[in-house]
Amino acid sequence: MPFRPRLLLLLPHLRRHRSSPCPPVRAWRPRSYYPSAAAEVTESEEDAAVFCRDTRAPPSIGRIAAGEPRVGCNGRGAGEEDDDEEEVERKVRAVARIEHCHELLRERRWREMRAALAQLVTEQGSGSAATLCDILWNRFRECDSNSCVWDALANSYARSQMVHDALYVLSKMSSLNMQISVFTYDSLLHGLRMTGMALELFEEMESCGVSPSEYSHSILINGLCKQDKVGEALSFLQDARKEGKFKPLGMTFNILMSALCNWGFVQSAKSFLCLMLKYGLVPDRYTFSTLIHGLCKVGSMEEALTLFERVTKEGMELEIVTYNSLINGYRLLGLTREIPKIIQMMRGQGVEPDLVTYTILIAGHCESGDVEEGMKVRKDVLDQGLQLNIVTYSVLLNALFKKGMFYEIDNLLGEIYNIGLDMDVIAYSILIHGYCKLGEIEKALQVCNAMCSSQRVMPTSLNHLSILLGLCKKGLLVEARWYLENVARKYQPTDVGFYNVVIDGYAKIGDIVNAVRLYDQITVAGMHPTIVTCNSLLYGYCKIGDLQLAESYFKAIQLSGLLPTAVTYTTLMDALSEAGEVNTMLSLFDEMVAKRIKANAVTYSVVIKGLCKQLRFDEAINVLKDMDREGINADPITYNTLIQGFCESENIQMAFHIHDIMLCRGLVPTPVTYNLLINVLCLKGKVIQAEILLESLREKGIKLRKFAYTTLIKAQCAKGMPINAVLLVGKLLDAGFEASIEDFSAAINRLCKRQFAKEAFMFVPIMLSVGIYPDTQIYCVLGRALQKNLPGLSTCHLVMECEIPMYQQRCHPD
Repeated sequence: MPFRPRLLLLLPHLRRHRSSPCPPVRAWRPRSYYPSAAAEVTESEEDAAVFCRDTRAPPSIGRIAAGEPRVGCNGRGAGEEDDDEEEVERKVRAVARIEHCHELLRERRWREMRAALAQLVTEQGSGSAATLCDILWNRFRECDSNSCVWDALANSYARSQMVHDALYVLSKMSSLNMQISVFTYDSLLHGLRMTGMALELFEEMESCGVSPSEYSHSILINGLCKQDKVGEALSFLQDARKEGKFKPLGMTFNILMSALCNWGFVQSAKSFLCLMLKYGLVPDRYTFSTLIHGLCKVGSMEEALTLFERVTKEGMELEIVTYNSLINGYRLLGLTREIPKIIQMMRGQGVEPDLVTYTILIAGHCESGDVEEGMKVRKDVLDQGLQLNIVTYSVLLNALFKKGMFYEIDNLLGEIYNIGLDMDVIAYSILIHGYCKLGEIEKALQVCNAMCSSQRVMPTSLNHLSILLGLCKKGLLVEARWYLENVARKYQPTDVGFYNVVIDGYAKIGDIVNAVRLYDQITVAGMHPTIVTCNSLLYGYCKIGDLQLAESYFKAIQLSGLLPTAVTYTTLMDALSEAGEVNTMLSLFDEMVAKRIKANAVTYSVVIKGLCKQLRFDEAINVLKDMDREGINADPITYNTLIQGFCESENIQMAFHIHDIMLCRGLVPTPVTYNLLINVLCLKGKVIQAEILLESLREKGIKLRKFAYTTLIKAQCAKGMPINAVLLVGKLLDAGFEASIEDFSAAINRLCKRQFAKEAFMFVPIMLSVGIYPDTQIYCVLGRALQKNLPGLSTCHLVMECEIPMYQQRCHPD
């Protein structure tokens, strides 16, 4: 166990008191007045504990000092200095209350004595320990019951969370060789359990000869677990067991099992169940609920259900919390369809679902993308007469924002307003973030103003960052700068994060002048730019194409003491790659590796792109292999970069080979992947293969982009395959894409150039059916092509052929 300083050494004022002159007294080993008791037991248990105290009075200190007057229990003393009137009155009240406590103690009325001391401590407040200790020592030290009052006073301070006062009283008691009860130690341990002083106090207690109660270990273990120091809690338990001092309680094991389950160590938690049985303890429903919760958290639903069924068959009635754990377990696995079965099982056991149950169910539907079903559950809950809380509404709002369902969002906000539900900081944050992400910055600002006006919650730094990001994303840099200055003036943030967002916004639009000005503003304000700030400026220099300045700034970053990251190197490497300086880029990559800066997938994609541009495909493939050796998983963008390189060099075989490698490694090709492959097939004149590929992708349900369809349609028209092109246009429309006049014009032009005028004319009815009317250019192209193929056909006849269906369409759109 690491060295820990003694408790009293941490409190200098206590150490000074110890060194004050005091007449010699005979050595007396203190021991506890009380048997085992807990810091949080009932008053009746406290009384029972206090009645069993040792009736022997502790030795008086300083009674034999020459010239000192004898002091009795009547509260009269000599030689006191005059205080101001208010202080005197306060002390008089305290003296009267303490004297009353002694009277109650003589009558063995422990409950009333403790209540009176608790009231006294509340009245005197924090920092009053010195005054009350003075009174006890100077006025009541001759009373036989005085040491009991000292102990109860320390206990009262501890239970009132006045920890420093309690420590002061304990220090005085220790210096006066007064006994400190284990009950008082337990109360103070409970007050200090979330601090590092708890273990130190426990050691102090043992060193004073006070044996821990059965609750002492539980209090300390509980504190360590709540501080996420589960390892220390386990070590403490192991040491206590080895020394034979551990007093087993079910509560102790439950605390440890809960902590282990929360960290995901369910198997370790289960081992404590066996240890409980070994000690002869009977697991209660809290024990089993904890284990079921842990199993659900790690996804072991089958084992959780087996344990649940076994426990219920044995007659143990589990609370709704356990059912909610099972429901939440299914939600975490995405098995929302199983939740109604658990709800039915609940009702079969006579347990009705509560608001938490329905909130988990709604969250499950929303997380699976079925927000409509989540809204239906909400309606069912409201129909039952239950009122949703802000947590449930927050879940729904978050899901609606992800779907961009503004109408439903407005209705839900109206519902929240009508029932008078107070928004919390999470709900406000969801609104601000959601509106910003959807580009509704004005609404986000309105929410932020409403948040400030509520006077209950204030915008967080994340809220301000969301608004700044939203403004910069829309290119509203003037407004972002104004908002930044307003926030800086009002809240005076010391974090450069706000400034980094706006500097990055300037850099992305190439406004390096304003980016540098804002950078200077940071330094003038005494803030320190971070590597994120410098990365944004470096990107700005690369954006405007000033490679010389970018390289100079990169060197300045290295000299500044800031550590460049993978982003720093990748930004400059990408600019060098775009400028064709691939060898310089590779040198920079080697420098990055030499400095042990771990490259990411984007870095490797940049290197591969640069090599492919110079047709250095063998080196590019080797870089892909290096990624695999380094344990970096290449993403679809990396493979697309390589595929694009092969497509641009019209190497179809290698392009499809890289596609096959993607599939073998479990990656899902993106629509960009298939755009590239279909495009290269069409460029090489392999239109039939492109048709087969596109049709197979449609049959597999793979979502394609419009580009894939239009690329193939143009190739079909160029190859003189008009019927195929017309059919593919129909498939494009069936897939939900909107065809533009430019799409039809491209197809018609290609067909007419290849003398397919009649077939080109087939596109006109399709255009009209989707509400697109041919323009003058299309008329001219079709007219010239038809006249060339059919010399007898007049332009007037062509116009009539086109105008009649157009007129019918306009008059009868249905």
